[in-house]
Amino acid sequence: MRTYRELFAAPEFTPLFLTSTLQVAGSTVSGLALGTLVYAATGSPLLSALSMFGPNLAQVVGATLLLSAADRLPPRAAICGLSLFFALGTALQAVPGLPTAALFAVLLALGATASLGGGVRSGLLNEILAREGYLLGRSVLNMSAGTTQICGYAVGGVLVTAVSPRGTLLTAAALYLAAAAVARFGLSRRPPRAAGRPSIAATWRDNARLWSSVPRRYVYLALWVPNGLIVGCESLFVPYAPRNAGLLLACAALGMLIGDTVTGRFVPPRWRERLGAPLRLLLAAPYLVFALHPALPLAVAAVTLASVGYAASLLLQERLMALTPEELSGHALGLHSSGMLTMQGVGAALAGAVAQHTSPATAMAVMAAASLAVTLALAPGLRPEGRPKAPAEGEALEA
Repeated sequence: MRTYRELFAAPEFTPLFLTSTLQVAGSTVSGLALGTLVYAATGSPLLSALSMFGPNLAQVVGATLLLSAADRLPPRAAICGLSLFFALGTALQAVPGLPTAALFAVLLALGATASLGGGVRSGLLNEILAREGYLLGRSVLNMSAGTTQICGYAVGGVLVTAVSPRGTLLTAAALYLAAAAVARFGLSRRPPRAAGRPSIAATWRDNARLWSSVPRRYVYLALWVPNGLIVGCESLFVPYAPRNAGLLLACAALGMLIGDTVTGRFVPPRWRERLGAPLRLLLAAPYLVFALHPALPLAVAAVTLASVGYAASLLLQERLMALTPEELSGHALGLHSSGMLTMQGVGAALAGAVAQHTSPATAMAVMAAASLAVTLALAPGLRPEGRPKAPAEGEALEA
């Protein structure tokens, strides 16, 4: 599967694509509305930021408690149920007079549950597409998510001004309802990928099984840590260039879009192993220029070029699937997503702490150097010749 026409001709990919896009739109619009609402109520920039990005940190809770359900629930029912849960929670946040503490409680519940949703969608994508089509499908979903976020923030800003933050939250709830409807009527009924009931014990057991494999462990660390440190750089765009932060964020999204498009659509399989290491280095190296406090044109070029390196995560996800049994695919991808988002929150906190004692530009260079160091340290475990075949069902998963 090498073309977008072939991809969208695959049964059920289009409804999964639409469901994912609607969910990202709902999350983006509701995040902006919630940040505005919390800031108006509290006057606290910290609480406003946490209301927008705190759910990323809450995903670690879902990763440790809920992820066994990603492969043990029927995918269509799980996606519909989660979309309805998000619609209800988002509508609840729009209730006038809701205390800030209660609002954050709902927010954390939604954030923890989001990790399960990511696992279910990714596992279903792996079922809908053959393994050789996963990279292209994942790249299209990434491209859609990036584009939807850019448009969602723009539309959300208009809605917050024209309608009100609470009205915007209700709009987001409607988007989640639409996602549930598309999933219900567009996806077919499928059995769970794994037997047994979901439980906290099963989540811990499967996490341990996935983490016990040394090759998978290297892949997870490469997916989580360098990426999170570079997101820390992006979190400093506002203090670095207050009037041009939007431009830098847009260029980061553009670079990521270019990388995902080229890697997912045009790079032949025989080149992927060769491109993985250079892309992982590209993700961080251009940010070293910030040690020189570059002018805006050079900063824009560095950010755009570096963000092309995010495409390395597509190649690492493909490798992760090659190392993972089919019955654990949803859990494995959900663990990747939760760990990645958690590390992005940690990276932003670390970057902010360094910037507090130095400067935003210096902190960005420090985070880039740390990302490069981690990438180089992990390189021996990511060499192609060291990668075993995926274990067959029933085989031991331990290295």
